[in-house]
Amino acid sequence: MISLTLPYPPTINHYYGVRGKSRYIKKAGLEFRKTVSKIAAEKKHKILSGRIQILIRASPPDKRTRDLDNICKALLDSLTHAGVWEDDKQIDDLHIFRSLVVRGGEIRVIIAELGEQGVDNER
Repeated sequence: MISLTLPYPPTINHYYGVRGKSRYIKKAGLEFRKTVSKIAAEKKHKILSGRIQILIRASPPDKRTRDLDNICKALLDSLTHAGVWEDDKQIDDLHIFRSLVVRGGEIRVIIAELGEQGVDNER
């Protein structure tokens, strides 16, 4: 099981940009990726290669209305880039819930290979 506390991700509109027919990662997205990679590297875990289950607790930075699903793409792509797993297509079980507001925002992610104990007990 891998447990990470990450900053609140940029929305998909702030993570990706489009130039003509090409999509690119914007500055906010690159900074988020770099931060996620640094935090993940500190955990010194092996790259997960099996089927994955994930629990995400999203603590927004303020009381503004936000769509929970809007943070998943940036978060999961950054975790893939950080080498937590081989590819996000390995994810079979994904749960996300909103928690209390935390100054600055925070994401708590619990990741385990299917069958590994831990994710269900963390909610």
